[in-house]
Amino acid sequence: MSFQSGMLSRLFLPSIILMLVYGFWVSPEFRVIAAGVAIFLFGMVYLEQGFKVYTGGLLEALLQKTTDKVWKSLSFGLISTAFLQSSSLVSVIVISFLSAGLIGLTAGVGIIFGANLGSTAGAWLVAVFGLKVKLSTYAMPLLVIGLIFKSHKHKNVNGLGYILLGIGFLFLGIHYMKVGFDAFKSSIDLAEFAMHGLMGVLVYTGIGMLATIIMQSTNATMVLTFSALAAGQLTYENALALAIGSNIGTTITAILGAVSANAEGKRLAVAHLTFNIITAIIAIAALKPLVDAVDYLASAYGIAPDNYTLKLAIFHSLFNIIGIVTLLPFLNKMVNWLQTLFVNNNPQVPLNLAEDESLQVERAIYLNPVTLSYPDTALRAITKECGHLYRNTLELICYGIYLSGEKLRESDNLDELVQTWRREEQPWTIKELYIRHIKGIYADIIQYSGALEGQLPKQQAQELFALKVACRDFVQAIKHVKHIYKNMGKYTDSENEQIREQYNQLRLCLASVLKLVDILGVRRNYSHIREHTDQLKKELRERDEQTNQTLNELIRSGQVDPFEASSLMNDSAHVHDACTSLIDGAVIMLTRDREEYQEFDMSADRQRSAA
Repeated sequence: MSFQSGMLSRLFLPSIILMLVYGFWVSPEFRVIAAGVAIFLFGMVYLEQGFKVYTGGLLEALLQKTTDKVWKSLSFGLISTAFLQSSSLVSVIVISFLSAGLIGLTAGVGIIFGANLGSTAGAWLVAVFGLKVKLSTYAMPLLVIGLIFKSHKHKNVNGLGYILLGIGFLFLGIHYMKVGFDAFKSSIDLAEFAMHGLMGVLVYTGIGMLATIIMQSTNATMVLTFSALAAGQLTYENALALAIGSNIGTTITAILGAVSANAEGKRLAVAHLTFNIITAIIAIAALKPLVDAVDYLASAYGIAPDNYTLKLAIFHSLFNIIGIVTLLPFLNKMVNWLQTLFVNNNPQVPLNLAEDESLQVERAIYLNPVTLSYPDTALRAITKECGHLYRNTLELICYGIYLSGEKLRESDNLDELVQTWRREEQPWTIKELYIRHIKGIYADIIQYSGALEGQLPKQQAQELFALKVACRDFVQAIKHVKHIYKNMGKYTDSENEQIREQYNQLRLCLASVLKLVDILGVRRNYSHIREHTDQLKKELRERDEQTNQTLNELIRSGQVDPFEASSLMNDSAHVHDACTSLIDGAVIMLTRDREEYQEFDMSADRQRSAA
């Protein structure tokens, strides 16, 4: 949010300040309206803060169940936005889930479609109740009680205090906006500035868009519109255009929230903007038929012909419904188009280190600063990022023992693979590849986990620590392989058959560990993780002892010289430590991945298949 505020400050702050100062100077009524807007926006901030206390984990738990069906995605977006009265909060959570790779783009777009319709619920509340009831009467008790609850130390009571304060400030803001526009009647008639025809629609659409961008709240723009319309300071036609413009302007929050997101998050922001622009074009092009449809619906439900506030609420919902109905059949085509946008700097594809010509340091894929506000999501994101680090670790260790990850996965006979296959040329050192493909990701994980750790309860903090230990194990495994890389290349080409065989056994040892961990992960063979890894550690100890005995025999028989023997002894220790680190890290990752898979991957996979 600080980034968003900084960008808005640079873009709008000077002009906004000048406009406000001029308005305060020339019009006391403008001061009342501006105060009402400020209080209303302050209430939105408090309301969102309070809902985060109760809905953080709940929204995440619900969101995971909306990834397999489009209608579920639409329903989630509609209901959550209508309940929370904050499409911004919903869109930020969806972008964070999408950036973390926990839901598919199709589900994200569906939720955004539903959120646009859900955002019209606020317009209905204001139209039905807000302009007919003296809300300030209810605002004062809510503010007093909310302030008392807010000072309570218990999290839930404190959250309730924020919600009550938010509602109280919303009511007070609506009251002051209504009073301000009523007062304008005695000094100036804003309706004199009404514009008719297509030009009026386009100008007021632009005004609605700009107002929403500045305030970052569709609700605030709509409340202003309703207040001015009810006071006779705005024509019905121009109010309709303001509603259309507010729909476009509301995308600013998603756009700013996606600036720091990865390619998937940016694609969702484009989808949001595309949907709202197309919906606005449809609404403007079919404005006359839409107005007729609104009149028909109003008449059918007994709404008076001059009750323009309720008719505006109907219009606001109607053109959003038309937008959904129009674009929903093209959802898959839209997703396919979005996938062509924004090349991901760190695509989740196997590395080809032999042909790696990139000088760019690879960074984290799934870690988005936005997710830090949602601990459950943040833990899932960092789990997936640890998996990303492991995949690169596997490729790098294969490179270090003159194999390839692809060959390792395909081979059913590792002994034959080790004996017969060796890369002809390896242009990069392990250190160069470590800096390029490991260090940046690892640094991002450490930075992200450091920012997250203070926000977690004890159990989740322990899970986070375990993930950091797993990542440290993977990095340590690479560093052990780095020590043996030079000798591995030298002695696997040695004319001494005995020393060549011993180094091939070290290669086989590392390859076996990598193969087993990969099989356990790919096949989701969770029930056998401990069993297999404990057995593997036992075999490592036995292999280490066997290597020592074999080495003593080779020295006594004169088949290897002391220099070769010392290198083999040291490198054997590094291989043993590298294998142990890999096993320890994999156990943590696969155990954690079991929970993630059961909760998320099945629905996410179905969603990606559907797309």
